[in-house]
Amino acid sequence: MAHVIEREQWAEKPDVWHGEFEGGAFGAEVSVIFYSSDQVGGGPKLHRHPYPEVFIVREGRALFTIGDETIEAKAGQILVAPANVPHKFSNLGPGRLESTDVHVAGAFATEWLE
Repeated sequence: MAHVIEREQWAEKPDVWHGEFEGGAFGAEVSVIFYSSDQVGGGPKLHRHPYPEVFIVREGRALFTIGDETIEAKAGQILVAPANVPHKFSNLGPGRLESTDVHVAGAFATEWLE
């Protein structure tokens, strides 16, 4: 049986790709965060997950910290944070940062480190 999840069910704002989807409730072992922000310096603080996370940078530039690596990423690049490795990112600007962040799990499990 197919599931159709309407935008209103996951999006926080009707006109911006920003929100979350947990797939476990639909039999999918994947969860997604659609991140969008115009705030330079904005982004999640240092954290980790017991599963890998894949970041697809769709627009803008971001400064990622994954373990002891610091990576300046741009639109079109994909980064992978391995399971249990601390990571964070921030919008380098100018302008909007948009990313699709794929969590390889049916539900989010996050340990905040800062």
